[in-house]
Amino acid sequence: MTVEVSLPYDKEYVTQFSNGLNEPDWMQSLRLKALEKSESLSLPKPDKTNIQGWNFTEFKHYVEGETIDSLDRLPEEIQDFLDQEENKNLVIQRNHTPAFGALNEQLKEQGVVFTDIHTALREHGELVEKYYMNDAVHMDEHRLTALHAALMNGGIFLYVPKNVQIEEPLQAIFWQEDPKASLINHILVVAEENSSVTYVENYVSNNKEEKTSANIVAEVIAKDGAKVSFGAVDNFEVGTTVYANRRGVAYRDAVIEWALGQMNEGNTVSENITHLIGDNSHSNAKTVAIGRGQQKQNFTANITHFGKGSDGYILQHGVMKDKASAIFNGIGKIEHGASKSNAEQESRVLMLSKDARGDANPILLIDEDDVTAGHAASVGRVDPIQLYYLMSRGISRFEAERLIIHGFLAPVVNQLPVEAVKRQLTQVIERKVY
Repeated sequence: MTVEVSLPYDKEYVTQFSNGLNEPDWMQSLRLKALEKSESLSLPKPDKTNIQGWNFTEFKHYVEGETIDSLDRLPEEIQDFLDQEENKNLVIQRNHTPAFGALNEQLKEQGVVFTDIHTALREHGELVEKYYMNDAVHMDEHRLTALHAALMNGGIFLYVPKNVQIEEPLQAIFWQEDPKASLINHILVVAEENSSVTYVENYVSNNKEEKTSANIVAEVIAKDGAKVSFGAVDNFEVGTTVYANRRGVAYRDAVIEWALGQMNEGNTVSENITHLIGDNSHSNAKTVAIGRGQQKQNFTANITHFGKGSDGYILQHGVMKDKASAIFNGIGKIEHGASKSNAEQESRVLMLSKDARGDANPILLIDEDDVTAGHAASVGRVDPIQLYYLMSRGISRFEAERLIIHGFLAPVVNQLPVEAVKRQLTQVIERKVY
C-alpha cells in the first residue's frame, strides 16, 4: 500500500505563518524553497521498514498553549521531569508556544544563548542562519527533511561561546498537550572552541486515539576542543508517528556524546548520525528502546570517521514484547585518510514475547588500512542462566527478569545527567515492560 504524502498547507499559508512569527527573510525563503522541494522528493527508505503508509501529514500545524508563570502550576506528569531545586536553565514548549524559560544570569553574562527557536530567529538571526540546516542536516535530503524545513513550528537554540564551560545541565521539555498538534521541532546546539555543555530534552504526549506526527531534527555542532553531551527521552503516545533525525558534527579534538531513550508508543523512525570531521574527534552514541503492542520501529546509529585518530562507539539495546518489531542498524564507516581511527559497536535485542521481533544489523565500512574496528550483535530471549542464578538466591522469576532488563538498559539510563529525567525514564520502562 502506498500513500501519497501531500500537505494541506500551501505557499500562501507558509508565507503567512512565517510573517506572523516575524522571521528573517532568509528563513522564509528557506521555508518556501523546502515546500517546493517536498513535492518532488521521496520519503526516506529505512532498511527493512516500509514507511509508505505511515502518517506524516495528518496533524494540526500550529496550536498555541498557555504560558506558565510558576512551575508549581504544571501537571504532575510534567513536574516529574524536573529537579525542583535545579530549574535555573529550563525551557518548556507547550504545544507550539514557548511557555516558560529560565537561564542562569551568570551564563547570560558569558554570552550563552538558550531560548526557543522562534525567539532566536528574531534576536539572533544571523547566528542561527550560519548553522541552521547547513553543516549537519540538509533540507533536500528527502521529503521529511524538506517538510521539516517548510513547516518547522518549534524547537530550541543553544549557543555556547568560546571557552565557556557549563557545569549544570540545560533542559527542554516539549509538551504535546493538544492531541492533534504536530511537533516539527528543530534543535540547534552550537558549542564554540573549547566549550562544554550538557543538554537534555523530553517529549511528552497523551494522544492514544487521535492521529498526528512528530518530525524532529536536532543538529549538534562541536567546534575544535568542544564537548557536547546530548540526552533525550522521547515518550510520544501511540497516536503519534515519529520521525527523528539527530545529527552531530565534531571538529578537531571535539566530543559528542548521545544518550537516547526511545520510549515511544507509536511507529518510529530514528536516525542518530555523527560525522567525526576533525582529527582526534570522538563520539559515543547510546540508545535504548522498548517496543510493545503492534509497534514498528527502525533505529539507525551511524558514526562516520573523516579525521585521523577519531574514535566512535555505538551501543544500542532494545526490548520488544507483544507483537512489536524493531530494526537496529549500527554503522561504523571509516573514510580513506582517517588513519589510526577506531570504530566499535554493539547492538543487542531482548524479546519478551514469542511474537515479538528484533533485528540487529552491525555494519562496518572501512576504506582505510591503519585502523581498528569491531562489532557485536545478538537477538534472543532473557538468558536462562542469568534467571537461574538470580532465582537460586531466592528472587522470584518476575523480579529476576525485571532486574535483568533494567541492567540491560542501564548503560543509557545511568548516563542521563538530570536525576528527575533518569527517574522518569525508569518509571516509563517499568510501565512499558510490565
